[in-house]
Amino acid sequence: MTPTDIRNPDYFHKVVDCQWACPAHTPVPEYIRMIAAGRYSDAYMVNWHSNVFPGVLGRTCDRPCEPACRRGRVEEEPVAICRLKRVAADNKEGVLARMPPIPAIGNGKRIACIGAGPASLTVARDLAPLGYEVHVFDEQAKGGGFIRSQIPRFRLPESVIDEEVGYITDRGGVVTHYNQRVGSLRALLAEGYDAVFIGAGAPRGRDLDVPGRQEAAANIHIGIDWLSSVSFGHIESVGRRVIVLGGGNTAMDCCRSARRLGGEQVTVVVRSGFEEMKASPWEKEDAMHEGIPILNWLVPKQVLHEGGRLTGMVFEKVKAERDANGRRQLVPSGEPDVTIEADDVLVAIGQENAFPWIEADLGLEFDRWGLPKLNEKTLQSTLPQVFFGGDAAFGPKNIIWAVAHGHEAAVSIDRFCQGEDVTQRPPPDVVMSSQKMGIHEWSYDSAVSPDLRFKVPHAENEVALRDIKTEVELGYDRELAFKEAQRCLNCDVQTVFTSKLCIECDACVDICPVDCITFTEDGEEMELRDRLKMPAHNLEQAIYVADGLKTGRVMAKDEDVCLHCGMCAERCPTGAWDMQKFLLESAKPKAERVHACAIR
Repeated sequence: MTPTDIRNPDYFHKVVDCQWACPAHTPVPEYIRMIAAGRYSDAYMVNWHSNVFPGVLGRTCDRPCEPACRRGRVEEEPVAICRLKRVAADNKEGVLARMPPIPAIGNGKRIACIGAGPASLTVARDLAPLGYEVHVFDEQAKGGGFIRSQIPRFRLPESVIDEEVGYITDRGGVVTHYNQRVGSLRALLAEGYDAVFIGAGAPRGRDLDVPGRQEAAANIHIGIDWLSSVSFGHIESVGRRVIVLGGGNTAMDCCRSARRLGGEQVTVVVRSGFEEMKASPWEKEDAMHEGIPILNWLVPKQVLHEGGRLTGMVFEKVKAERDANGRRQLVPSGEPDVTIEADDVLVAIGQENAFPWIEADLGLEFDRWGLPKLNEKTLQSTLPQVFFGGDAAFGPKNIIWAVAHGHEAAVSIDRFCQGEDVTQRPPPDVVMSSQKMGIHEWSYDSAVSPDLRFKVPHAENEVALRDIKTEVELGYDRELAFKEAQRCLNCDVQTVFTSKLCIECDACVDICPVDCITFTEDGEEMELRDRLKMPAHNLEQAIYVADGLKTGRVMAKDEDVCLHCGMCAERCPTGAWDMQKFLLESAKPKAERVHACAIR
């Protein structure tokens, strides 16, 4: 098969499974090593350049990196990547001086960002150092968007939001227009902005449509609106008996908030099975730990009320079946209906986009789901100077996706304003550096820790449930953080093979603890995969193939199971194997990229 071109940035990037899985491509092993070395401020800045909100995400991220973690292939639990991010945020020292300077004289370009959520703030953070004057509009009194309005304080203290939003809005180059709702895109465009970014989120929660809904409306609340009212202090109590409808993270935030506001009997009701719920596993665990039952396979049938007062709900028991075309559908199970008494109902069954302030004749096209038609890579709309990101672009996702969209949109806006082709994306910055310091010495700790994942300490329920602002997760202290960081397998330290130095002594083959190296005859990929010492059946991960050996054979290495332990390089008598750190900084607008590389 064709020898591997390790000069292609995507090859080794995909081997760093955690970074590849992160939408913002945060260099995860790099900052984890820094935490292990006590370099918390350095670790924070590595995060900040990629994901913008380390303290926020260290508490609330959906963690797409963790299911991809290579540690999860050798034992049950991955490295606690997300919670280590919080360690960097909690233990850093002053970092303002390390952030890219804002030029005193701008470049004359003005950008408008609609919404002050994570996508818009990322655009502002990336563009301000280039001299752009970024105007951020939001109807709320402070920035943060749904980070501030929908994530409860017991998960995310307001001080963390204020700090990390302030790093963007308080250093110059960004003009905030809080308490100002944009009522017309046409009017905003008429103000002469060079580009407009729309990061207004998915602000409309889906409602319930069953008999009795309108009659009991006073005690039926849309989940995201209710959470906002709680966050801003407009709601301070709830009924003793509460039903929460929905199986996503918003539902988990609703039920846990209700528990703290006086709900003694809080019940989550979901139409799907427990494993099919969209809520993150840890969110479900935390809710159940606080005494909140989750009832599955129940579909709302009727709202019960007496004299305009809500008394409960009736649910139909269902089961999942597949029709003749293989499509999954819910059908009645034939079991008796379930009645649950309630004083309040919180509806968290989804969110929708709403753009009533965008005029239909502007040339901005939407699909049948009400989402803007975009170039998925550039995030440019059918109105060339208008870009979208976050939930406003593709519907509800999460903070880290909003940040990733913000980075891509910032690149697009910069290129658009400079008259360059928006579809031509700048390459990432990649550095490969040997970790060899001596014959048997490396500049990183290659010893694999045998420890299982360390549990993050939580406040006791009797303390946590007493006050909605008491943070539940206490985070790792420095000692636990060091131990957890040691579990990282350094999958960004790559095994780099030089064929001309190899004498085919098989020392690396003998020493490899997972049998991932094979010297064999060349062949077609699928046939070669089956002939490896341990057949490589995961087609999602490439095999590393190098030719040029004196015998005419090839070296084939299964990247999927390699532990990056470095034993092959240590054992090799000729130095044909080297351990090289692969550091990738995803593309940013030019000035930001220069500064990001300089911190290392």
